[in-house]
Amino acid sequence: MFVDWTKVYVKSGDGGKGCVAFRREKHVPKGGPSGGDGGRGGDIIIRVDNNLFTLQDIKYHKSYKAKNGGAGQGSRKTGQDAKPVIINVPPGTVISNKDSGAVLADLTKKNDSFIVATGGKGGRGNANFATSTNRAPRYAEQGIPGEEKNLVIELKVISDVGLVGFPNAGKSTLISKLTTARPKIASYPFTTLVPNLGIVKYGTYRSFVMADIPGLIEGAHQGKGLGHRFLRHLERTKVLVFLIEATEEDIIGQYQILNAELDKYLDIFSDKPRLIALTKTDIISEINLPQISKIDVIPISAINGDGLNNLVEKIVKLLEQNG
Repeated sequence: MFVDWTKVYVKSGDGGKGCVAFRREKHVPKGGPSGGDGGRGGDIIIRVDNNLFTLQDIKYHKSYKAKNGGAGQGSRKTGQDAKPVIINVPPGTVISNKDSGAVLADLTKKNDSFIVATGGKGGRGNANFATSTNRAPRYAEQGIPGEEKNLVIELKVISDVGLVGFPNAGKSTLISKLTTARPKIASYPFTTLVPNLGIVKYGTYRSFVMADIPGLIEGAHQGKGLGHRFLRHLERTKVLVFLIEATEEDIIGQYQILNAELDKYLDIFSDKPRLIALTKTDIISEINLPQISKIDVIPISAINGDGLNNLVEKIVKLLEQNG
């Protein structure tokens, strides 16, 4: 199951108690204080695992708690530090504080990690409090409590190219022809409900990652048709490819509606290079290419392969121009 959003509670470990103890050695009937410090509580660490593609495990785990540090002991022995709890996530994971809404970390690279809740420091034992006027202190510190947080964890897939279009525009068919991805394909809207990633290979040992995003509808930027869940997966793309059926009477109008949904969701989309691919050209006899300033319009048919090489070449050119 593909899960790209979840809430989770985390609690790092408390610091261990400091110890109250005194030396009890032979021939030293009134030895000085010897209580050791408590150990540190365990941290909660979120770390990227490149083998993961979903937040499914976290969604069903719900909460993570680290162990407390060990208590200090006599003979100035420090309590044992608790081990950290590691939460593995896919690359592209964003961690936010549920209560404040603040973004705490954006983890995009292999082995990226972030301490989301720091374990408490251990309390000092009574050996730390001895002075010239108080040689036998009978008190020690409690450990510092660990941190508690309610988090929102969301996944924004990392891809070079994002496919944008209305439901049933042919996005899944296209990615299935250009990559080894095998999304569900059917002749009814909303067949795709989760992003599908595929690797498009070109040239010699070169490739880029393409994302098939579920179809958008008008009002997607307001959350209609799960728009917010789908649009977030376009945020990291370098190039946008708008897929519009060649049978549409108003191709420019269709493009403008899709583009407006992106712009209303986040203004970063206006700066992303883009192409328009007119799909399903195999079912029409004549193709009328609209003229849109500074945007290439490429007729394609994923069924018979027409225009696919040209589309890939145009995408590669934009990727090279925009780093």
